[in-house]
Amino acid sequence: MEIGTGYVNIFVSNFQKALDFYQADLGLPLIFADEEFRYASFATPGAQLAIVETDQQELIGRHTGIGLTVVDLDAAHRELKDRITFVTQPEKQPWGGYMAMISDPDNNLFYLDQFTNNIDESA
Repeated sequence: MEIGTGYVNIFVSNFQKALDFYQADLGLPLIFADEEFRYASFATPGAQLAIVETDQQELIGRHTGIGLTVVDLDAAHRELKDRITFVTQPEKQPWGGYMAMISDPDNNLFYLDQFTNNIDESA
């Protein structure tokens, strides 16, 4: 048996605001959005990233532990810095990585990591 990661949900307080952020500001390709269920899914290599509106405040505005990856972090920073919030700037990490921290409009935190390993983007 092989178990994979199919999707990861991010909990948000305002569906339309989050949809605009992830699609327009961050530039993730939209797979589908359902206004009735306040759910949207975006295509990202490896697993789909999804947003879902909730009124459970304890699920919103947290460190997600999710690492979003780019091939060139400096180029991504230049492209995104006027549209999204960088909580930390790109920085070499003690363990050898190169990453920054970003947040969405609900203050959900993500790693933005320069990922140089060979990954299977067809998964």
